[in-house]
Amino acid sequence: MTSRNASLLDPGFDLTLRPMRYPRFYEMYRAAIKNTWTVEEIDFQIDLGHLSQRMTPADRHLIERLVAFFATGDSIVSNNLVISLYRHINSPEARMYLSRQLFEEALHIQFYLTLLDNYVPDQQRRAQAFAAIENIPSIRRKAQFCQKWTDEVFGLQQIASEADRRRFLLNLTCFASCIEGLFFFGAFAYVYFLRSRGLLPGLAAGTNWVFRDESAHMAFAFEVINTVRREEPHLFDASWAEQVQTMIEEAVECEAAFAEDVLSGGVVGLTRREMRQYLEYVADQRLRALQLPARYNVRNPFAFMELQDVQELTNFFERRVSAYQVGVQGEVAFDEAF
Repeated sequence: MTSRNASLLDPGFDLTLRPMRYPRFYEMYRAAIKNTWTVEEIDFQIDLGHLSQRMTPADRHLIERLVAFFATGDSIVSNNLVISLYRHINSPEARMYLSRQLFEEALHIQFYLTLLDNYVPDQQRRAQAFAAIENIPSIRRKAQFCQKWTDEVFGLQQIASEADRRRFLLNLTCFASCIEGLFFFGAFAYVYFLRSRGLLPGLAAGTNWVFRDESAHMAFAFEVINTVRREEPHLFDASWAEQVQTMIEEAVECEAAFAEDVLSGGVVGLTRREMRQYLEYVADQRLRALQLPARYNVRNPFAFMELQDVQELTNFFERRVSAYQVGVQGEVAFDEAF
């Protein structure tokens, strides 16, 4: 058992759900359960016609790079959930949410597997896409970035010192701000660009649900960071801020290099300069969420992203998500009494 005055990052596995120490995590778990979808509901038939009849070679290159990244990216996220976050966030309410998130990451992996099987019929090219970390330099660079900022925590059996706490916070910050918060949001922009041209409605439909899931995952991670900030504010010092700023700048450069690759064929209507500006815009939103000053101070260049405006994500759980909810029966009170 853990003392009621313990920190969220204290070693061990607190099993006590009453009295509930972190009801916000439980609320997030409940919200996630309400928003359930399946890959089998997505219809790719129109997409296949678009791929064969309405897309240029440059468009098809964009799509193949995109699904290759998706196929590897969520596996990286899932590994980090199990090896790092579940092990070290000492709250049963938070572990309930992380269990649900792991299911959602598996669902995303299934979605991207289905995309590749439908979009890339050639078996050799499909195998290369699944091995993107080895075969595609722009994706390998992103994987190496993830390893640099997250793998150091993987060997920790428990967070036993302040140095361990700082390493864990950098892992979590990278996970929330850069991997899910920048790499995936950059990828989503390509999908919504294609949607704005009336292309690939199946991809867009599935991405809408993935976008919603990833928004919730990011909101949860920032809630963990903010909880630790309240409990142990000394960890968020100038050194932490400098490291985070460096990390996010590196992430922007990695994703900009990916954009150079994705758009190398000359995709009509989408420029590398616009994509970089969008990445910088998203990076500033992440810095502000971490209570750090913006680095780039640019506007969102994409009108087609307004419905998915990243500025709205901090209010994700304050809005009622009416689209595609399943019913959940039973209520749990959040008072401290048994």
